[in-house]
Amino acid sequence: MVPKFDRIVVVGGGSAGWMTATAIATGLRGRSTVAVVESEEIGIIGVGEATFPSIREYNRLVGIDEREFLRATNGTYKLGIRFCDWLERGRDYFHTFGHFGNLFGSQTLWAQHRRVGLDEPLGLQCVPTVMAMKGRFVLPDEDNAQFKYAYHFDAVQYAAFLRRLAIERGARHTTGRIVDVVRRDDGGVAALVLADGRRIEGDLFIDCSGFGSLLLGRTLDEPFVDYSHWLPVDSAWACPCERAGDELTPYTRATALEGGWAWRIPLQSRTGHGHVFSSRFIDADRAREQLMAQLDGPPVAEPRLLRFATGHRRRFWVHNVVAVGLSSGFLEPLESTSIYLVQDGIGRLMTLLTSGRPLVASDREDYNEGAVRRFARIRDFIILHYCLTRRRDSALWRHVASMELPETLAFKLDAWRRHGLLHQADEEGFDATSWLAVLAGMDHWPERDDPVHAEVPFDRAVRALASRRDGIAATVERLPAHHRTLQQVLR
Repeated sequence: MVPKFDRIVVVGGGSAGWMTATAIATGLRGRSTVAVVESEEIGIIGVGEATFPSIREYNRLVGIDEREFLRATNGTYKLGIRFCDWLERGRDYFHTFGHFGNLFGSQTLWAQHRRVGLDEPLGLQCVPTVMAMKGRFVLPDEDNAQFKYAYHFDAVQYAAFLRRLAIERGARHTTGRIVDVVRRDDGGVAALVLADGRRIEGDLFIDCSGFGSLLLGRTLDEPFVDYSHWLPVDSAWACPCERAGDELTPYTRATALEGGWAWRIPLQSRTGHGHVFSSRFIDADRAREQLMAQLDGPPVAEPRLLRFATGHRRRFWVHNVVAVGLSSGFLEPLESTSIYLVQDGIGRLMTLLTSGRPLVASDREDYNEGAVRRFARIRDFIILHYCLTRRRDSALWRHVASMELPETLAFKLDAWRRHGLLHQADEEGFDATSWLAVLAGMDHWPERDDPVHAEVPFDRAVRALASRRDGIAATVERLPAHHRTLQQVLR
Protein backbone atom coordinates (compact mmCIF):
# COMPACT_ATOMS: atom_id res chain seq x y z
CA MET A 1 0.00 0.00 0.00
CA VAL A 2 1.32 3.47 -0.93
CA PRO A 3 0.92 5.96 1.95
CA LYS A 4 -1.50 8.86 1.64
CA PHE A 5 0.09 12.05 0.30
CA ASP A 6 -1.04 14.92 2.50
CA ARG A 7 2.01 17.10 1.85
CA ILE A 8 3.20 17.38 -1.76
CA VAL A 9 6.43 19.20 -2.58
CA VAL A 10 7.30 20.33 -6.11
CA VAL A 11 11.03 20.86 -6.70
CA GLY A 12 11.66 23.50 -9.33
CA GLY A 13 9.52 26.15 -11.00
CA GLY A 14 9.36 26.76 -14.73
CA SER A 15 6.50 25.50 -16.86
CA ALA A 16 6.69 21.94 -15.50
CA GLY A 17 6.77 22.95 -11.84
CA TRP A 18 3.99 25.49 -11.98
CA MET A 19 1.79 23.38 -14.28
CA THR A 20 2.10 20.63 -11.68
CA ALA A 21 1.45 22.92 -8.73
CA THR A 22 -1.56 24.54 -10.41
CA ALA A 23 -3.10 21.15 -11.19
CA ILE A 24 -2.61 19.95 -7.60
CA ALA A 25 -3.83 23.19 -6.03
CA THR A 26 -6.93 22.99 -8.24
CA GLY A 27 -7.69 19.27 -8.19
CA LEU A 28 -6.69 18.43 -4.60
CA ARG A 29 -7.78 21.60 -2.85
CA GLY A 30 -8.69 20.79 0.75
CA ARG A 31 -7.21 17.28 0.48
CA SER A 32 -3.46 17.91 0.11
CA THR A 33 -1.13 20.85 0.47
CA VAL A 34 1.38 21.74 -2.26
CA ALA A 35 4.61 23.66 -1.83
CA VAL A 36 6.93 24.73 -4.66
CA VAL A 37 10.63 25.06 -3.88
CA GLU A 38 12.21 27.23 -6.55
CA SER A 39 15.93 27.82 -6.75
CA GLU A 40 17.90 30.22 -8.93
CA GLU A 41 20.48 27.46 -9.13
CA ILE A 42 18.00 25.27 -11.03
CA GLY A 43 16.82 28.10 -13.26
CA ILE A 44 14.32 28.00 -16.11
CA ILE A 45 15.15 26.85 -19.63
CA GLY A 46 12.35 29.02 -21.08
CA VAL A 47 13.50 29.60 -24.67
CA GLY A 48 9.93 30.00 -25.93
CA GLU A 49 7.42 27.25 -26.50
CA ALA A 50 5.46 25.80 -29.35
CA THR A 51 2.80 23.41 -28.13
CA PHE A 52 0.49 20.56 -29.05
CA PRO A 53 -3.36 20.94 -29.00
CA SER A 54 -3.60 19.09 -25.68
CA ILE A 55 -2.42 22.26 -23.91
CA ARG A 56 -5.93 23.64 -24.42
CA GLU A 57 -7.37 20.76 -22.40
CA TYR A 58 -4.93 21.42 -19.55
CA ASN A 59 -5.84 25.12 -19.54
CA ARG A 60 -9.55 24.22 -19.54
CA LEU A 61 -9.22 21.77 -16.65
CA VAL A 62 -7.46 24.31 -14.42
CA GLY A 63 -9.87 27.08 -15.42
CA ILE A 64 -7.70 29.36 -17.57
CA ASP A 65 -9.42 31.85 -19.86
CA GLU A 66 -7.87 31.81 -23.34
CA ARG A 67 -7.86 35.59 -23.80
CA GLU A 68 -6.22 36.14 -20.41
CA PHE A 69 -3.69 33.40 -21.18
CA LEU A 70 -2.72 34.86 -24.58
CA ARG A 71 -2.31 38.33 -23.12
CA ALA A 72 -0.17 37.12 -20.23
CA THR A 73 2.15 34.92 -22.31
CA ASN A 74 2.66 36.95 -25.49
CA GLY A 75 0.88 34.06 -27.18
CA THR A 76 -0.20 33.38 -30.75
CA TYR A 77 -2.17 30.58 -32.40
CA LYS A 78 -0.57 27.51 -33.94
CA LEU A 79 -2.09 25.26 -36.62
CA GLY A 80 0.93 22.97 -36.95
CA ILE A 81 4.50 22.80 -38.22
CA ARG A 82 5.97 23.56 -41.63
CA PHE A 83 8.92 21.28 -42.42
CA CYS A 84 11.39 22.76 -44.89
CA ASP A 85 14.17 20.79 -46.66
CA TRP A 86 13.60 17.54 -44.75
CA LEU A 87 12.90 15.30 -47.73
CA GLU A 88 15.37 17.15 -49.93
CA ARG A 89 16.41 20.76 -50.41
CA GLY A 90 13.63 22.92 -51.78
CA ARG A 91 10.77 20.65 -50.64
CA ASP A 92 8.47 21.41 -47.74
CA TYR A 93 5.29 20.05 -46.18
CA PHE A 94 2.95 20.72 -43.27
CA HIS A 95 1.97 18.63 -40.30
CA THR A 96 -1.17 20.41 -39.11
CA PHE A 97 -3.84 19.48 -36.60
CA GLY A 98 -6.57 18.56 -39.07
CA HIS A 99 -7.77 15.54 -41.01
CA PHE A 100 -7.87 14.22 -44.57
CA GLY A 101 -11.36 12.78 -44.52
CA ASN A 102 -11.99 9.10 -43.93
CA LEU A 103 -8.64 7.31 -43.54
CA PHE A 104 -9.86 3.74 -43.33
CA GLY A 105 -12.85 3.21 -45.65
CA SER A 106 -12.96 1.86 -49.20
CA GLN A 107 -12.90 5.44 -50.52
CA THR A 108 -9.92 6.46 -48.40
CA LEU A 109 -8.95 9.94 -49.51
CA TRP A 110 -5.19 9.57 -49.34
CA ALA A 111 -5.33 6.34 -51.34
CA GLN A 112 -7.45 7.90 -54.08
CA HIS A 113 -5.10 10.90 -54.15
CA ARG A 114 -2.18 8.52 -54.61
CA ARG A 115 -4.02 6.34 -57.13
CA VAL A 116 -4.96 9.16 -59.53
CA GLY A 117 -1.41 10.54 -59.41
CA LEU A 118 -2.22 14.18 -58.66
CA ASP A 119 0.82 16.43 -58.94
CA GLU A 120 -0.08 18.42 -55.84
CA PRO A 121 0.47 17.91 -52.12
CA LEU A 122 -2.02 15.89 -50.10
CA GLY A 123 -2.11 18.86 -47.72
CA LEU A 124 -4.40 20.72 -50.12
CA GLN A 125 -7.10 18.29 -48.95
CA CYS A 126 -6.68 19.43 -45.31
CA VAL A 127 -8.34 22.61 -44.01
CA PRO A 128 -5.71 23.75 -41.46
CA THR A 129 -2.85 23.04 -43.87
CA VAL A 130 -4.32 25.42 -46.43
CA MET A 131 -5.06 27.93 -43.67
CA ALA A 132 -1.41 27.74 -42.56
CA MET A 133 -0.13 28.10 -46.13
CA LYS A 134 -2.24 31.25 -46.59
CA GLY A 135 -1.51 32.70 -43.13
CA ARG A 136 -5.20 32.57 -42.15
CA PHE A 137 -6.75 31.64 -38.84
CA VAL A 138 -10.21 31.48 -37.31
CA LEU A 139 -11.33 29.73 -34.16
CA PRO A 140 -13.04 26.44 -35.06
CA ASP A 141 -16.63 25.57 -34.35
CA GLU A 142 -16.20 23.29 -31.34
CA ASP A 143 -19.38 21.38 -32.19
CA ASN A 144 -18.18 20.51 -35.72
CA ALA A 145 -14.44 21.12 -35.64
CA GLN A 146 -12.53 20.59 -38.87
CA PHE A 147 -9.25 21.08 -37.05
CA LYS A 148 -7.57 21.59 -33.70
CA TYR A 149 -5.11 24.28 -32.73
CA ALA A 150 -2.37 24.96 -30.21
CA TYR A 151 -0.31 27.99 -29.20
CA HIS A 152 3.07 29.63 -29.34
CA PHE A 153 3.95 31.47 -26.13
CA ASP A 154 6.74 32.71 -23.89
CA ALA A 155 7.53 29.87 -21.47
CA VAL A 156 8.90 32.17 -18.75
CA GLN A 157 5.73 34.27 -18.84
CA TYR A 158 3.59 31.13 -18.80
CA ALA A 159 5.37 29.93 -15.66
CA ALA A 160 4.83 33.34 -14.02
CA PHE A 161 1.14 33.29 -15.01
CA LEU A 162 0.66 29.83 -13.51
CA ARG A 163 2.61 30.77 -10.38
CA ARG A 164 0.14 33.57 -9.61
CA LEU A 165 -2.77 31.21 -10.23
CA ALA A 166 -1.35 28.40 -8.10
CA ILE A 167 -0.57 30.72 -5.17
CA GLU A 168 -4.07 32.20 -5.35
CA ARG A 169 -5.39 28.64 -4.97
CA GLY A 170 -3.29 27.85 -1.93
CA ALA A 171 0.12 26.70 -3.18
CA ARG A 172 3.06 27.78 -1.02
CA HIS A 173 6.09 29.25 -2.77
CA THR A 174 9.54 28.92 -1.24
CA THR A 175 12.75 30.21 -2.81
CA GLY A 176 16.13 28.92 -1.78
CA ARG A 177 19.09 26.80 -2.74
CA ILE A 178 18.74 23.10 -1.92
CA VAL A 179 21.94 21.89 -0.26
CA ASP A 180 20.87 18.47 1.01
CA VAL A 181 18.22 15.82 0.50
CA VAL A 182 17.26 13.79 3.59
CA ARG A 183 16.39 10.17 2.80
CA ARG A 184 13.85 7.90 4.46
CA ASP A 185 14.63 4.42 5.71
CA ASP A 186 12.92 2.86 2.69
CA GLY A 187 15.10 4.88 0.27
CA GLY A 188 12.59 7.60 -0.50
CA VAL A 189 12.90 11.31 0.27
CA ALA A 190 11.92 12.72 3.66
CA ALA A 191 12.90 16.38 3.35
CA LEU A 192 14.85 19.04 1.50
CA VAL A 193 17.37 21.18 3.34
CA LEU A 194 17.92 24.74 2.08
CA ALA A 195 21.09 26.81 2.36
CA ASP A 196 19.62 28.95 5.13
CA GLY A 197 18.82 25.86 7.21
CA ARG A 198 15.12 25.57 6.44
CA ARG A 199 13.80 22.04 6.14
CA ILE A 200 10.95 21.27 3.71
CA GLU A 201 9.25 17.99 4.57
CA GLY A 202 6.77 16.12 2.40
CA ASP A 203 5.02 12.84 1.70
CA LEU A 204 5.35 13.05 -2.10
CA PHE A 205 8.08 14.91 -3.98
CA ILE A 206 7.62 15.88 -7.62
CA ASP A 207 10.93 16.48 -9.34
CA CYS A 208 10.63 19.36 -11.83
CA SER A 209 14.28 20.36 -11.52
CA GLY A 210 15.05 20.28 -15.24
CA PHE A 211 17.94 18.51 -16.90
CA GLY A 212 19.75 18.23 -13.54
CA SER A 213 17.08 15.80 -12.26
CA LEU A 214 17.99 16.61 -8.67
CA LEU A 215 15.85 13.97 -6.98
CA LEU A 216 15.21 11.14 -9.44
CA GLY A 217 18.56 11.31 -11.21
CA ARG A 218 21.07 12.67 -8.73
CA THR A 219 19.63 11.56 -5.39
CA LEU A 220 17.93 8.25 -6.30
CA ASP A 221 20.40 7.50 -9.11
CA GLU A 222 17.73 6.21 -11.48
CA PRO A 223 19.43 5.01 -14.72
CA PHE A 224 18.96 6.89 -18.00
CA VAL A 225 17.69 5.16 -21.16
CA ASP A 226 19.65 6.73 -24.02
CA TYR A 227 18.01 7.46 -27.39
CA SER A 228 21.00 9.25 -28.93
CA HIS A 229 21.71 6.55 -31.54
CA TRP A 230 18.36 7.33 -33.20
CA LEU A 231 18.11 10.98 -32.15
CA PRO A 232 21.71 12.23 -32.20
CA VAL A 233 21.00 15.94 -31.61
CA ASP A 234 22.39 16.97 -28.23
CA SER A 235 22.68 20.76 -28.31
CA ALA A 236 20.73 23.87 -29.21
CA TRP A 237 21.39 27.54 -29.75
CA ALA A 238 18.43 29.79 -28.92
CA CYS A 239 18.09 33.44 -29.90
CA PRO A 240 15.00 35.68 -30.08
CA CYS A 241 14.78 38.46 -32.64
CA GLU A 242 12.57 41.44 -33.37
CA ARG A 243 9.30 40.74 -35.11
CA ALA A 244 9.32 41.68 -38.78
CA GLY A 245 6.14 43.33 -40.09
CA ASP A 246 2.52 42.82 -39.10
CA GLU A 247 2.03 39.32 -40.46
CA LEU A 248 2.13 36.42 -38.00
CA THR A 249 2.45 32.91 -39.40
CA PRO A 250 0.06 30.54 -37.58
CA TYR A 251 2.61 27.73 -37.54
CA THR A 252 6.05 26.76 -36.32
CA ARG A 253 8.75 26.39 -38.96
CA ALA A 254 11.40 23.65 -38.75
CA THR A 255 14.15 23.92 -41.38
CA ALA A 256 16.60 21.05 -41.87
CA LEU A 257 20.23 22.19 -41.86
CA GLU A 258 23.63 20.53 -42.19
CA GLY A 259 23.89 19.17 -38.66
CA GLY A 260 20.34 19.50 -37.33
CA TRP A 261 17.41 21.84 -37.82
CA ALA A 262 16.32 25.39 -37.02
CA TRP A 263 13.05 26.46 -35.43
CA ARG A 264 11.07 29.64 -35.89
CA ILE A 265 8.30 30.43 -33.37
CA PRO A 266 6.31 33.67 -33.87
CA LEU A 267 5.09 35.48 -30.74
CA GLN A 268 3.19 38.75 -30.49
CA SER A 269 6.21 40.98 -29.84
CA ARG A 270 9.17 38.91 -31.02
CA THR A 271 10.13 35.79 -32.92
CA GLY A 272 11.89 32.86 -31.29
CA HIS A 273 14.68 31.22 -33.26
CA GLY A 274 16.89 28.27 -32.43
CA HIS A 275 19.14 25.66 -33.96
CA VAL A 276 18.96 22.10 -32.61
CA PHE A 277 22.10 20.22 -33.69
CA SER A 278 24.32 17.22 -33.09
CA SER A 279 27.81 17.98 -31.80
CA ARG A 280 28.94 14.71 -33.43
CA PHE A 281 28.28 16.18 -36.86
CA ILE A 282 28.81 19.94 -36.54
CA ASP A 283 30.73 22.13 -34.11
CA ALA A 284 28.95 24.69 -31.96
CA ASP A 285 30.50 27.76 -33.61
CA ARG A 286 29.37 26.72 -37.08
CA ALA A 287 25.92 25.87 -35.72
CA ARG A 288 25.73 29.35 -34.18
CA GLU A 289 26.60 30.96 -37.50
CA GLN A 290 23.88 28.98 -39.23
CA LEU A 291 21.35 30.06 -36.61
CA MET A 292 22.20 33.74 -37.02
CA ALA A 293 21.69 33.39 -40.77
CA GLN A 294 18.14 32.16 -40.10
CA LEU A 295 17.02 35.24 -38.11
CA ASP A 296 14.40 37.38 -39.83
CA GLY A 297 15.08 40.44 -37.69
CA PRO A 298 17.75 41.97 -35.39
CA PRO A 299 18.50 39.78 -32.34
CA VAL A 300 17.16 41.05 -29.01
CA ALA A 301 19.50 38.89 -26.88
CA GLU A 302 22.74 36.99 -27.19
CA PRO A 303 22.42 33.40 -28.45
CA ARG A 304 22.25 30.91 -25.58
CA LEU A 305 23.73 27.40 -25.81
CA LEU A 306 21.91 24.44 -24.25
CA ARG A 307 23.21 20.88 -23.89
CA PHE A 308 21.01 17.83 -23.41
CA ALA A 309 20.64 14.08 -23.90
CA THR A 310 17.68 12.47 -25.63
CA GLY A 311 16.03 9.66 -23.69
CA HIS A 312 14.38 9.16 -20.30
CA ARG A 313 14.88 7.73 -16.83
CA ARG A 314 14.19 4.01 -16.66
CA ARG A 315 11.41 4.70 -14.13
CA PHE A 316 9.55 7.96 -13.61
CA TRP A 317 8.12 7.21 -10.15
CA VAL A 318 10.51 5.70 -7.61
CA HIS A 319 9.60 5.43 -3.91
CA ASN A 320 7.87 8.76 -3.19
CA VAL A 321 9.53 10.73 -6.00
CA VAL A 322 7.82 11.41 -9.34
CA ALA A 323 9.74 13.16 -12.11
CA VAL A 324 7.81 15.46 -14.45
CA GLY A 325 9.27 17.35 -17.39
CA LEU A 326 12.97 17.51 -18.24
CA SER A 327 13.94 15.74 -15.01
CA SER A 328 12.23 12.61 -16.33
CA GLY A 329 13.58 12.77 -19.86
CA PHE A 330 13.82 14.79 -23.04
CA LEU A 331 12.83 14.37 -26.66
CA GLU A 332 14.04 17.03 -29.05
CA PRO A 333 11.39 19.73 -29.61
CA LEU A 334 10.75 18.87 -33.27
CA GLU A 335 7.05 18.12 -32.70
CA SER A 336 6.56 20.43 -29.71
CA THR A 337 6.02 17.59 -27.26
CA SER A 338 7.88 18.87 -24.19
CA ILE A 339 4.85 20.48 -22.55
CA TYR A 340 2.65 17.65 -23.85
CA LEU A 341 4.81 15.16 -21.92
CA VAL A 342 4.61 17.37 -18.83
CA GLN A 343 0.84 17.42 -19.15
CA ASP A 344 0.72 13.66 -19.73
CA GLY A 345 2.73 13.04 -16.55
CA ILE A 346 0.55 15.40 -14.53
CA GLY A 347 -2.61 13.81 -15.91
CA ARG A 348 -1.52 10.29 -14.99
CA LEU A 349 -0.55 11.41 -11.51
CA MET A 350 -3.72 13.39 -10.88
CA THR A 351 -5.87 10.46 -12.00
CA LEU A 352 -4.31 8.38 -9.24
CA LEU A 353 -4.30 11.09 -6.57
CA THR A 354 -7.97 11.96 -7.14
CA SER A 355 -9.18 8.37 -7.46
CA GLY A 356 -10.53 8.31 -3.91
CA ARG A 357 -8.93 4.96 -3.17
CA PRO A 358 -5.66 3.92 -1.53
CA LEU A 359 -2.84 3.50 -4.03
CA VAL A 360 -1.01 0.19 -4.34
CA ALA A 361 2.40 -0.71 -5.73
CA SER A 362 0.91 -1.75 -9.06
CA ASP A 363 -0.36 1.81 -9.59
CA ARG A 364 3.21 3.03 -9.53
CA GLU A 365 4.25 0.25 -11.92
CA ASP A 366 1.42 1.10 -14.33
CA TYR A 367 2.42 4.77 -14.19
CA ASN A 368 6.01 3.91 -15.09
CA GLU A 369 5.14 1.49 -17.86
CA GLY A 370 2.70 3.92 -19.44
CA ALA A 371 5.19 6.80 -19.32
CA VAL A 372 7.92 4.68 -20.92
CA ARG A 373 5.57 3.64 -23.72
CA ARG A 374 4.55 7.25 -24.34
CA PHE A 375 8.18 8.31 -24.70
CA ALA A 376 8.91 5.40 -27.04
CA ARG A 377 5.92 6.13 -29.28
CA ILE A 378 6.83 9.80 -29.61
CA ARG A 379 10.47 8.85 -30.17
CA ASP A 380 9.37 6.74 -33.13
CA PHE A 381 7.30 9.56 -34.57
CA ILE A 382 10.22 11.99 -34.37
CA ILE A 383 12.59 9.46 -35.97
CA LEU A 384 10.08 9.15 -38.82
CA HIS A 385 10.90 12.71 -39.89
CA TYR A 386 14.58 11.82 -40.23
CA CYS A 387 14.77 8.26 -41.51
CA LEU A 388 12.77 8.84 -44.72
CA THR A 389 15.02 11.65 -45.95
CA ARG A 390 16.60 11.58 -49.40
CA ARG A 391 19.33 13.96 -48.30
CA ARG A 392 22.88 12.63 -48.38
CA ASP A 393 24.68 15.98 -48.33
CA SER A 394 26.09 15.77 -44.79
CA ALA A 395 27.18 13.19 -42.25
CA LEU A 396 24.06 13.65 -40.10
CA TRP A 397 21.63 12.95 -42.94
CA ARG A 398 23.62 9.97 -44.14
CA HIS A 399 23.53 8.56 -40.60
CA VAL A 400 19.78 8.94 -40.04
CA ALA A 401 18.96 7.59 -43.50
CA SER A 402 20.92 4.37 -42.94
CA MET A 403 20.61 3.66 -39.20
CA GLU A 404 18.80 0.62 -37.85
CA LEU A 405 15.37 1.63 -36.57
CA PRO A 406 13.66 0.73 -33.29
CA GLU A 407 11.65 -2.46 -33.79
CA THR A 408 8.36 -0.69 -33.08
CA LEU A 409 8.96 1.88 -35.82
CA ALA A 410 10.30 -0.70 -38.26
CA PHE A 411 7.09 -2.72 -37.82
CA LYS A 412 4.90 0.31 -38.46
CA LEU A 413 6.80 1.26 -41.60
CA ASP A 414 6.66 -2.31 -42.87
CA ALA A 415 2.87 -2.42 -42.37
CA TRP A 416 2.57 0.86 -44.27
CA ARG A 417 4.87 -0.11 -47.14
CA ARG A 418 3.34 -3.54 -47.66
CA HIS A 419 -0.33 -2.92 -46.96
CA GLY A 420 -0.99 0.80 -46.52
CA LEU A 421 -1.90 0.24 -42.86
CA LEU A 422 -1.54 3.13 -40.43
CA HIS A 423 -0.91 0.90 -37.42
CA GLN A 424 -1.76 2.46 -34.05
CA ALA A 425 -0.49 1.02 -30.77
CA ASP A 426 -1.33 1.91 -27.18
CA GLU A 427 0.01 5.13 -25.64
CA GLU A 428 0.27 6.86 -29.03
CA GLY A 429 1.06 10.56 -28.79
CA PHE A 430 0.12 11.11 -32.46
CA ASP A 431 -2.85 9.65 -34.28
CA ALA A 432 -3.04 8.10 -37.75
CA THR A 433 -3.68 11.48 -39.38
CA SER A 434 -0.39 12.83 -38.03
CA TRP A 435 1.51 9.79 -39.27
CA LEU A 436 -0.08 10.21 -42.68
CA ALA A 437 0.86 13.90 -42.83
CA VAL A 438 4.55 13.07 -42.35
CA LEU A 439 4.53 9.97 -44.59
CA ALA A 440 2.87 11.94 -47.38
CA GLY A 441 5.11 14.95 -46.83
CA MET A 442 8.19 12.72 -47.10
CA ASP A 443 6.72 11.16 -50.27
CA HIS A 444 6.72 7.70 -48.71
CA TRP A 445 3.85 5.56 -49.99
CA PRO A 446 2.81 1.90 -50.00
CA GLU A 447 4.47 -0.30 -52.61
CA ARG A 448 1.15 -1.24 -54.21
CA ASP A 449 -2.41 0.04 -54.27
CA ASP A 450 -5.23 -1.80 -52.56
CA PRO A 451 -7.36 -3.17 -55.43
CA VAL A 452 -10.51 -2.32 -53.46
CA HIS A 453 -9.78 1.36 -54.08
CA ALA A 454 -10.05 0.77 -57.83
CA GLU A 455 -13.74 0.02 -57.33
CA VAL A 456 -14.25 3.79 -57.25
CA PRO A 457 -14.33 4.95 -60.93
CA PHE A 458 -11.21 6.93 -61.81
CA ASP A 459 -13.07 10.01 -63.09
CA ARG A 460 -15.25 10.07 -59.99
CA ALA A 461 -12.18 10.00 -57.72
CA VAL A 462 -10.60 12.88 -59.66
CA ARG A 463 -13.78 14.97 -59.44
CA ALA A 464 -14.21 14.27 -55.71
CA LEU A 465 -10.64 15.28 -54.91
CA ALA A 466 -10.86 18.42 -57.04
CA SER A 467 -14.17 19.39 -55.45
CA ARG A 468 -12.81 18.98 -51.92
CA ARG A 469 -9.58 20.87 -52.76
CA ASP A 470 -11.41 23.76 -54.41
CA GLY A 471 -14.00 23.94 -51.65
CA ILE A 472 -11.29 24.16 -48.98
CA ALA A 473 -9.41 26.82 -50.97
CA ALA A 474 -12.54 28.94 -51.41
CA THR A 475 -13.43 28.67 -47.72
CA VAL A 476 -9.92 29.61 -46.57
CA GLU A 477 -9.77 32.57 -48.96
CA ARG A 478 -12.64 34.17 -47.03
CA LEU A 479 -10.99 33.77 -43.62
CA PRO A 480 -9.14 36.59 -41.83
CA ALA A 481 -5.38 36.70 -41.50
CA HIS A 482 -3.98 35.19 -38.30
CA HIS A 483 -2.87 38.53 -36.86
CA ARG A 484 -6.33 40.00 -37.46
CA THR A 485 -8.04 37.19 -35.57
CA LEU A 486 -5.53 37.52 -32.73
CA GLN A 487 -6.13 41.26 -32.50
CA GLN A 488 -9.88 40.64 -32.30
CA VAL A 489 -9.50 38.05 -29.55
CA LEU A 490 -7.20 40.25 -27.47
CA ARG A 491 -9.50 43.32 -27.50
